[in-house]
Amino acid sequence: MNVVVVNNFDRMSEEAAKLMVAQIRSKPNSVLGLATGSTPLGVYRLLAEYHQRGVDFSSVTTFNLDEYVGLAPAHPQSYRHYMEENLFSKVNVRKENTHVPSGTAPDLQAECERYEQAIRQVGGIDLQLLGIGSNAHIGFNEPGTPFGSTTQVVDLTESTIKDNARFFASPDEVPTQAVSMGIKSIMRAKNIVLIAYGGSKAEAIYAALRGPVTPKVPASVLQLHPSVTFVVDQAAGSKL
Repeated sequence: MNVVVVNNFDRMSEEAAKLMVAQIRSKPNSVLGLATGSTPLGVYRLLAEYHQRGVDFSSVTTFNLDEYVGLAPAHPQSYRHYMEENLFSKVNVRKENTHVPSGTAPDLQAECERYEQAIRQVGGIDLQLLGIGSNAHIGFNEPGTPFGSTTQVVDLTESTIKDNARFFASPDEVPTQAVSMGIKSIMRAKNIVLIAYGGSKAEAIYAALRGPVTPKVPASVLQLHPSVTFVVDQAAGSKL
């Protein structure tokens, strides 16, 4: 496991973007796993800049970690909309190569199985970008999620709903469920890059890196992965 501690959010974003660009340059048809939220925004801005300087996304395939149950792709708080706004519309990735779970599928269990199959069909994820929740969740895999879980419908904890309420007009509008890649799905990625910034993530980063490997701390499972890089700013890494 590689741990990179940088000065600030911008440096965190730069380090992660460099790793993703190196992956694309080494394998133009790379399969990238993508995350949402506020933490990856700097990474996506930089990937758009790299594209302007010649990095080609036309053969890249992407799979997002999760989507809210009940939000249509065009909903302004859906993760499909987030990805279109912050990355997909700014690079030359083909729309048919971008995959986000459906939160409005009539049969959500079938959608979970379809999503897993789609990842298998392209040979798996080459590089998975992760954030981390203040309770150490990865994707929407909350504390207690079995390490053997694959893509599934998950109930969001009160702390996660509270964390995400800032993106909605009121906490009552935050969906209470999501379709999320499972922990086993994430661990199948060949390489993983986890990014974190701010003191609110310091406890989670410490538990993930230095604590016991336990489902109570979902991100701790990354200690068992052969190729993981944590890129954190000084505040997030302050307890290491």
